[in-house]
Amino acid sequence: MSATKKPVTVLVVDDSAVVRQTLTAVLESDPDIKVVGQAQDPFVAAEKLKSLVPDVITLDVEMPRMDGITFLKKIMTQHPIPVVMCSSLTGEGTETALRALEYGAVEIITKPRMGTKEFLEESRIRICDAVKAAASINVKNRLLAPRAAAAGTGAIHKIQPKLTADAMLPPMDSGSRAMSQTTEKLIIVGASTGGTEALRVFLEALPANAPGIVIVQHMPENFTRAFADRLNTLCEITVKEAVDNDSVVRGRALIAPGNKHTMLKRSGARYYVEVRDGPLVSRHRPSVDVLFRSAARYGGKNCVGVIMTGMGDDGARGMLEMKNAGAATVAQDEQSCVVFGMPKEAIKHGGVDLIKPLDKIAAEVLRLCDM
Repeated sequence: MSATKKPVTVLVVDDSAVVRQTLTAVLESDPDIKVVGQAQDPFVAAEKLKSLVPDVITLDVEMPRMDGITFLKKIMTQHPIPVVMCSSLTGEGTETALRALEYGAVEIITKPRMGTKEFLEESRIRICDAVKAAASINVKNRLLAPRAAAAGTGAIHKIQPKLTADAMLPPMDSGSRAMSQTTEKLIIVGASTGGTEALRVFLEALPANAPGIVIVQHMPENFTRAFADRLNTLCEITVKEAVDNDSVVRGRALIAPGNKHTMLKRSGARYYVEVRDGPLVSRHRPSVDVLFRSAARYGGKNCVGVIMTGMGDDGARGMLEMKNAGAATVAQDEQSCVVFGMPKEAIKHGGVDLIKPLDKIAAEVLRLCDM
């Protein structure tokens, strides 16, 4: 961290002393983050907020005296601060955390827990990245209140060098581009911070016979299924969490499961997805770069790539490969993004044909698919 750059300040709210201590240790292992307070429940947190204004609050979902959702509503109506929900992987907690996104929470992270050295490092990267992404957001400009109203740490290890999609899929040589065995169009989408709402807007605007869709939304495991199920109740198309070997067909969107890479593959005229384990790529699993690179190889000019709101550069290299393989590519514009990181990097890399506001992307994609 440069001498002039101030660290991201965080207030940790959780009823478990062990979780508070563990989360504090994880966050402060990053020199760009400083934990300035802890609170065992929302009442204590509210007292601290009278004299403390952190950049980000990490908030437990389920707590005694006052649950996380109730406190989140109070924060967003009285003193808007970016909130990252910290959830266990229980079914009820998963549903509640997803609902929190509708009330203005920025991200969901899972509570740190004991595991292998690799697991702990990956968990650390995800948690710290989520908090730093949240700190970059002006919550007052993106509150979704109208929609919501309607509806043990172990050792901390040095960050490993960032992997690229080569770790999952080797680079495509000039002679291996997708063969024209089918002209069926596909829509390939990547999103991160703010993407849950952006995807809802996009998918709700698609007709029941829309081309097959494959999506990577950065989200912890066990949350993607509930997220897909919720979208399925709102959209004309079918939305489901992707399962290995699922066919990519008209009228259906497949969402990559959390903690698994998802790749587009093809057998003759049939497109399908491969869901598999692998290392973090561009600091993520699932990775947009992995999906986009596979789309460049197996879909080529039959694909339309879309990159939406999100922190970082995941998807930038893969989108350029898609464009070079003949795919049309669209990026969400800065004004409608919660975080203009991923689209900005894709544009900078030269992989974007068109830049559109969120509410215009669906129509543009359908036009590019000749619909």
